[in-house]
Amino acid sequence: MIKKTKPTSTAPASSKSKELSGYWLVKQEPEAYSWDDLVRDRGTEWTGVRNFQARNNLRQMKAGDRVLFYHSGEQKAVVGIAQVAKAAYPDPTADEAQWVAVDIKPLKPLGAPVPLTTIKTEPKLANMLLVRQSRLSVMPVTKEEFETIVAQGEGKKTRKK
Repeated sequence: MIKKTKPTSTAPASSKSKELSGYWLVKQEPEAYSWDDLVRDRGTEWTGVRNFQARNNLRQMKAGDRVLFYHSGEQKAVVGIAQVAKAAYPDPTADEAQWVAVDIKPLKPLGAPVPLTTIKTEPKLANMLLVRQSRLSVMPVTKEEFETIVAQGEGKKTRKK
């Protein structure tokens, strides 16, 4: 089970890690569980993650962190903003204790989906894990990446670097 009691164990070691802290992206096929399902349910347990890197990302999530909700599959777009409602706890769908889940709740839909094709053409997002490691289902994003995608979803122009 995960117990983080020492501040030194929860604080990111490098400034790069600090930059990533507090902002995330989760991917889900809308046919399996969509943004509309999350809104209808007013939140959900984010269970079933069986990739070690994604699991490690779940372990780092804290209540209050912001989450971009991404529809994978055919749509391939960020569609909404959610929030971590409960930090990592043992995944009730797992047979092994090493797997964790978090609870997320919806905050607001984006004014318009931000497709992966748009994300790939934005210079500020060139180093985003979504672009470099497209199969990862739970990933950190920087504050700038988060704000850039939200601005695009709200129809605001982003300044090129």
